[in-house]
Amino acid sequence: MFTRTESFREFIRFYPIVSIIIAIHLGLYLLATLPIFPNYWIFENLSGVNLYIMEGELWRLITPIFIHAGFSHMLFNSFSLVLFGPGLERMLGSGQFLFVYLLSGLIANVATLLLEPLTYTHVGSSGAIFGLFGYYIAIIIFRKRMMSQQNSQLILTILVISLIMTFLQANINITAHIFGLIGGFLLGAVPYFNKRDLTESIKGTANWAGRKRKNVSFGSPLKVLIWTVIIIIAIIGFLAQ
Repeated sequence: MFTRTESFREFIRFYPIVSIIIAIHLGLYLLATLPIFPNYWIFENLSGVNLYIMEGELWRLITPIFIHAGFSHMLFNSFSLVLFGPGLERMLGSGQFLFVYLLSGLIANVATLLLEPLTYTHVGSSGAIFGLFGYYIAIIIFRKRMMSQQNSQLILTILVISLIMTFLQANINITAHIFGLIGGFLLGAVPYFNKRDLTESIKGTANWAGRKRKNVSFGSPLKVLIWTVIIIIAIIGFLAQ
């Protein structure tokens, strides 16, 4: 579920929302660093600043989800989305996946507005990504048949480590992490998302991807090694933000 075997074109075709979000991450990072705009323009106008939100700049509840404080911040959050987003986009469909991602990020930012000082400023997609973790937890609890025990244990392990690191690392928006997680969990638990019969197991999702792919060897030791290293680096980088 969390090992990508698609080609670049296949990835874009199979997971359009994940691809678009990552493209926005990269595009905004480039705009913030290249001499197209004054280098402060993106952060000055799109970052989450509680005082400005209270004064009516409500777009700042959404735009911080796509902005990152530096290349490594952008890179590792994007890696995390590449690893943990496609499986959920496949299970939910692109529309519901986008809804879950944005609403989790919105919940995280509204909580930040309500619980942090007016001078508090924040950027980053971590709240929305924690929302994806929350949704996976809802799947593990309410629809156990949809995920293998191995994948469930992986998600739970990463979540526990992520929560521990949230409280140990400096410059972390703890409120966004916690409420993004809660928001994603609630979205996965409410009856609306149970209307669709999501009978496809993780094995079925992997088989679907296998039928779609071209010239990809699942048994390639080199490919397994490469993705194992990428997953480890992405997890470490995400937790370090």
